[in-house]
Amino acid sequence: MKKYKYVEVSETQLEDLIRQGADLIEEGLIYVDHQRMTDRGPLDVLLVDSGGALIVAELKVSEDDAMLMQALDYYDWVVRHVEAFSRLYKKHKINATDAPRLFLIAPSFSISLLNRCKWIDVPLSLFTFQCIQLEGEKDIIPVFSEQEIPSAPETAETYTLEDRLNWITDKEVRARAKKVLDEIRSWEPKKINLDALKYDVSCKISGLVFAYFCPRRKYFMFYTNDCDDKWTGFRIDSDEDLPPVMDLIRTNVEGIGNITILDNITGSNKDK
Repeated sequence: MKKYKYVEVSETQLEDLIRQGADLIEEGLIYVDHQRMTDRGPLDVLLVDSGGALIVAELKVSEDDAMLMQALDYYDWVVRHVEAFSRLYKKHKINATDAPRLFLIAPSFSISLLNRCKWIDVPLSLFTFQCIQLEGEKDIIPVFSEQEIPSAPETAETYTLEDRLNWITDKEVRARAKKVLDEIRSWEPKKINLDALKYDVSCKISGLVFAYFCPRRKYFMFYTNDCDDKWTGFRIDSDEDLPPVMDLIRTNVEGIGNITILDNITGSNKDK
């Protein structure tokens, strides 16, 4: 057995080693690009996995807790442009319908970073690495090992409208929000549903979303289509902010209702 020694590398060297042997990290990985410019600076490495999912890889050659936030900035940019990447790198057959993955690659990770990672709701993997050099050889060989991310405590995935309203700490704002939601539901009591989600409330008519109610501590937001049919957020701080927003929401409710009626009529005619 040949003797070997551990060697340190620069980030540029590590990028080059990954370019030459991406599948040493995970079987089937293919190198795509590196130092691709984003609105937050150049991301380290882009890879694609055996299923066609794009991978954003953030590299460090020393332990660095800041790499998580940096990587998330790059990940956000890539997610927003994944279809463009699939066109730009056609030969890699990137599947734009799959959520991109995020890799952090470093010699080690602190307990703080590991604990933060368990709350990140993206396809995230951590890999530690060491580089070795065989006696009498010039080539450097990276050895990667996947690091387990601690599991977040399990919570019951059941949410109520009351839970979302109680997130609002200002009693006056909470009362205003409840009154508004009650009014919206009164428009079509048998067709409109207000479904509590983890953070927001989905407002639906006949199963189709027409708005989202988003509680905050001292105010609340509504997201709905504006006059130009663009999905827009509206902040509600007082009763004076409500009339134009409620008019928009009602218009969107009526628009969905008309589409549903038309679909029903069309379906009936087809049956005949």
